[in-house]
Amino acid sequence: MSDDSIKLVRLFLLVEAVSFALAALPHYGILGGVYESQPTAIIVHSSIAGELFLGFALTWFRRARTRAIALTVQGVAVFAALVGVLTIAMGIGPQTVQIGFHSGTVVVLAVAIAISWRASRNSSGWVRKQ
Repeated sequence: MSDDSIKLVRLFLLVEAVSFALAALPHYGILGGVYESQPTAIIVHSSIAGELFLGFALTWFRRARTRAIALTVQGVAVFAALVGVLTIAMGIGPQTVQIGFHSGTVVVLAVAIAISWRASRNSSGWVRKQ
């Protein structure tokens, strides 16, 4: 991967990790506290944030594996976000802001996965640049 591609992938990982960490705060009673006392949501959002932060950190130590690291952690995160969207759609949990957050997260993660995949392919010569 090129240096620019690695920087872009790292930026996406960091933004995603911070987003999930911030999403856990209302469940702790911080930042509004509308959704307090939802231990499952706290665990899920915090775990995904931790996983994305770990992936971000690993890209600094295993630069050559940036693509694999990003695709793995983002794949797990998009799966978890889809589970969140489905549970909200089925009527489990709050129906307000959460559906927007989870839907937006799925879109951002899908774009990030596409960028990670494409950046690597372009730098390895699989796809010709025009």
